[in-house]
Amino acid sequence: MDGGDLSSTPKDGATGAYRVLARKYRPRSFDDLVGQEPMVRTLKNAFETGRIAQAYMLTGVRGVGKTTTARILARGLNYSVPGKVDRPTIDMPELGVHCAEIMEGRHVDVLEMDAASNNGIDNIREIIEAVRYKPVSARYKVYILDEVHMLSGAAFNGLLKTLEEPPEHVKFIFATTEIRKVPVTVLSRCQRFDLRRIESDRLIGLLRSITDKEHVEIGDDALAMIARAAEGSARDSLSLLDQAIAHGAGAITAEDVRGMLGLADRARVIDLFEALMGGRIAEALALLKEQYDIGADPAVVLQDLAAFTHAVTRFKVVPDSGEDAALPQDERTRGRALAGTVSLRVLARAWQMLLKGIEEVSSSSRPLAAADMVLIRIAHTADLPTPDEALRLLKSGQFGAASSAGGATPQVSYQPASAPQASGGSNGGPIGQMRTITNTAAMPAAASMAQPAGVPQAKAEPAIRFQRFEDLVAYVGLKRDIPLKLALEQQVKPIRFEPGLLEFEPTEDAPRTLAQDLGRKLSDWTGERWVVALGRGATEPTIAEARAFARDKARSDAAADPLVAAVLSRFPGAKIVDIQIRGAEEPEGLPSPAVPVDNPDEAPDPDDD
Repeated sequence: MDGGDLSSTPKDGATGAYRVLARKYRPRSFDDLVGQEPMVRTLKNAFETGRIAQAYMLTGVRGVGKTTTARILARGLNYSVPGKVDRPTIDMPELGVHCAEIMEGRHVDVLEMDAASNNGIDNIREIIEAVRYKPVSARYKVYILDEVHMLSGAAFNGLLKTLEEPPEHVKFIFATTEIRKVPVTVLSRCQRFDLRRIESDRLIGLLRSITDKEHVEIGDDALAMIARAAEGSARDSLSLLDQAIAHGAGAITAEDVRGMLGLADRARVIDLFEALMGGRIAEALALLKEQYDIGADPAVVLQDLAAFTHAVTRFKVVPDSGEDAALPQDERTRGRALAGTVSLRVLARAWQMLLKGIEEVSSSSRPLAAADMVLIRIAHTADLPTPDEALRLLKSGQFGAASSAGGATPQVSYQPASAPQASGGSNGGPIGQMRTITNTAAMPAAASMAQPAGVPQAKAEPAIRFQRFEDLVAYVGLKRDIPLKLALEQQVKPIRFEPGLLEFEPTEDAPRTLAQDLGRKLSDWTGERWVVALGRGATEPTIAEARAFARDKARSDAAADPLVAAVLSRFPGAKIVDIQIRGAEEPEGLPSPAVPVDNPDEAPDPDDD
């Protein structure tokens, strides 16, 4: 029997039991391998020059052909046709002496072991003991270890010496889907071959040749769906084809495959994409519900939508990708057209939201509702302008005509036009103007008070006088006593303040020794005696509370501005994150420390404007 003729493979045993397509059309020679040309070329050159390694490592995704390739490699190592060929080769036009037994996994000198269930050091010891003996009938004794990454650490260590210097009659072939779990000490002793995913067009060709041999009628669109679902795995594609043949019970159409796999109609997915990019939320939700009603999984719909978003993005940045034969004609035509109308910014944002949305839908107990919310977010942000575009529209007076959206959370920084009044007073000036729009996270308000200028720091100043309590706090900050400064700002409610005297009501979390510590330090710093006393009935808030009140009032004043209100309404979820006062360091209501002076008679009057 010709080793490359897959159609001639008989049914199992004398009973004629049906064999699934993945087994019936399993490759039997290197010529049958699809998409692995680099590996075949390397092995061909190695065999022809006699450079045959002692161990090979085959890695790749599930169903790509690792175990099959291992058997074919074992067959090539032991290929022998009496009177014709008696050497290792990859050219095997006919069955040799050992070929049938090797491909069926029953040759005495080709031993297959599943490392997932035989992963201990005792199993490796058996191999180490057995490699000393020569093969019974074949040229090489070949050990095939599938899922080799499942071996224990002790098993790997026990194999190292034998793997590095095995007898000349022994060859090792390892297969794994988790190459990173294999120790580098093992990898360094093997020739590694990465088996590639099979490209969609080649996979479609393989499926077409098999359906022709099986006399099955199936449409090209149906084959393309199966190839996409297989994700480059030949075994998965044949298993799906087997299922489709049973499901279709005759001619197989795209609708049959779509219903079998729970896929969405690709044409309707494109309609859904167009509705989302146009911001037509009701239409998008109706299209999703329509696909759901005919059996499509909401998560699969989003995956198809993400795939089409990726295709449109590729069309935009790589126009030649529109010639990919694996894509249906409708997707290529409409995808290229959409690539010319949808910006890269919108496509990238939709892609990110879909990736997150697929996870949400997959883990949700209500997948349809979760998918609805994902589509609403995407449609709502489809025509959302970038921050610089929104600012440009505002300045040009065209913001009202711009499309509204609300997926991201833009944040507004507001700058009133007039300086604040005294603490607790109202802002009498006109409402200010928009300063900037940013998508960064809200930044905390500036909390530190202005430091008084011109105050020496190296020694005590006997003549220093403070006009206000805020002056004293700023002076403490100038002395770099940050814990005391914070305590004065957050835990002290002034009752009475005069030169040399401070009476205050402490907050509940204030230290018990705060008054004593403050009095001692002020006396040391100024050279004068300070009396710091505790009292009750304070009517003034702490500096921190005054600052918070002033900032909240500034935000509310800003939010009342018509221009700011228009921005907030256009961007649902937006919030004012910063208030900046023209000509002032702090927003309205925040006490600003005065500068201590040497001559109290020259100090400015705090009530003087």
